[in-house]
Amino acid sequence: MKTKNIMIVGVGGQGSLLASKLLGHLLMEQGHDVKVSEVHGMSQRGGSVVTYVRYGDKVASPVIDQGEADAIVSFELLEAARWLAWLKPGGRVVVNTQQIDPMPVVTGAAQYPEKLVEKMTAAGAKVDPVDCLTLAQQAGNAKAVNLVLLGRLSHYFDFAESAWQEAIEACVPAKFLDVNKRAFALGQQA
Repeated sequence: MKTKNIMIVGVGGQGSLLASKLLGHLLMEQGHDVKVSEVHGMSQRGGSVVTYVRYGDKVASPVIDQGEADAIVSFELLEAARWLAWLKPGGRVVVNTQQIDPMPVVTGAAQYPEKLVEKMTAAGAKVDPVDCLTLAQQAGNAKAVNLVLLGRLSHYFDFAESAWQEAIEACVPAKFLDVNKRAFALGQQA
């Protein structure tokens, strides 16, 4: 199998690292060679976070270059737009429609860009926008946005439901398992 590339992007504290761990676990359990690389930046202070997940028969490097990502999974609209240059032509973007103001917007030095879904679509991306925050809140915890996103992403894989559930059980602490399974299911149904 040719190597596939997925970028998980967001803002620090949103759960992107758990999402990449869970996806990596799932892919390894399906028999793929998997490489995961995390770039934190100022993640603890709400800065940009990106994780590369590469899988296939044999993966040499964990890094994804511009124009190589088959998919971008984004926890926030502006982060999806920021990393769009890494997407292959015709690639897919699964994006939470939540907007988190970056510091220039907070300080009044800039405005949050408008119509980002339309702009990404016009650039050739297949955009799948989902209000993951509302769905996570319905599941019982606003922090479960990551599992809502993975639930939505699961539509683009040909893996059994049981494989996803086993990965969730292997990666999510037991006390958060029920809410995360509900969040995943709501993402699948979105």
